Amino acid sequence: MDSNTHDIARNQFMLTGGLARQGYDWWWHSFTGRDAQTGEEKPFFIEVFACNPALGGDEPVFGQLPENKAAGIKPSYVMVKAGCWGKDARQLHRFFGWNEATVKGGVPFSVKAGDCYASENVLRGSVSVSCEDAAAHPEWMSDAGTMEWNLLLDKQIAFNVGYGASAPMRQAEAFEMYWHVEGMKTLVNGTVRLDGRTYTVDGPTSYGYADKNWGKNFTSPWVWLASSHLTSTLTGKSLENSAFDIGGGRPKVYAMALPHKLLGSIVYEGETYEFNFSKAWTGSTTEFDCRETDEDVVWHVVQDTHTARLETDIRCSKADMLLIDYEAPDGSKRYNRLWNGGNGEGLLRLYSKKHGVLTLIDEILAENVGCEYGEFDA
Repeated sequence: MDSNTHDIARNQFMLTGGLARQGYDWWWHSFTGRDAQTGEEKPFFIEVFACNPALGGDEPVFGQLPENKAAGIKPSYVMVKAGCWGKDARQLHRFFGWNEATVKGGVPFSVKAGDCYASENVLRGSVSVSCEDAAAHPEWMSDAGTMEWNLLLDKQIAFNVGYGASAPMRQAEAFEMYWHVEGMKTLVNGTVRLDGRTYTVDGPTSYGYADKNWGKNFTSPWVWLASSHLTSTLTGKSLENSAFDIGGGRPKVYAMALPHKLLGSIVYEGETYEFNFSKAWTGSTTEFDCRETDEDVVWHVVQDTHTARLETDIRCSKADMLLIDYEAPDGSKRYNRLWNGGNGEGLLRLYSKKHGVLTLIDEILAENVGCEYGEFDA
């Protein structure tokens, strides 16, 4: 199977069986808009995060409330997470009890709660958190602000990780965390209003992205890099039919950790190069180094197969990023320094390989890179 294979069955609601009592499921979207008055570029994200439906009811249950932590009560809710990156980077959270939400099982998926709605090709909704409420409710893990959105999605390039997230592996609950990228390149069209200011989102310059994660817990370290805003430095040509995506860190299979493992794919002008450790016959290997400097977060990744190599070097200013917050389905919050951004920039070097000899296919400038790095607290 080519990794650029769409499969919306992997986007369906997954919190059944054991995952209904200890599991999370999220649909993530990120994209770039422009200020309707000034034209200034701004990156946004919108996510629907579902947690422990079998433990829910009329009201959301917050795992970080001191009394719930003391009693071992797990979180249960549908959370809408929305926000932006840049000089005023923020994350805004809106919570619904499970009885307030309508989640459509099967294919295609949809989630509706209040005026918030998400499906394969539509995102609508709003979130508003006052400064007073943000301060009074640390269990919300939210900043203050107001955001509204009305968007259409056209998912053009996929990253399908193959058998690892197939139906048999999902039913066995083999992995602690699953991943599917239906929209490694997604054209996003519509409008966003942030604190009363309007931003237009136009497909070709939205540099949109849409993926899905689900499972029992999160991976540590957590690494993610993705962009469809790619330009050849050799020709100066914009690469319109291209995108790349790298993710993972330390996956667990049946509780056995597989350290230093990343999944990656680059579609270069329609041709797919995949770096997938689960496809042993390809000889896929990965080396990566992610670190913080005083001002930046830096990623260096080298991925090889028998026939190709991808070298990725990305940097993102901490001033444009945020420390993104989630609580795990078991009620723990082990990520308190998970850097998340949408303004990364750097270079990719893609090589073909024959008899161990590398030939440069292209050196690529990557902009508007979605990026993430963090590790569990000690």
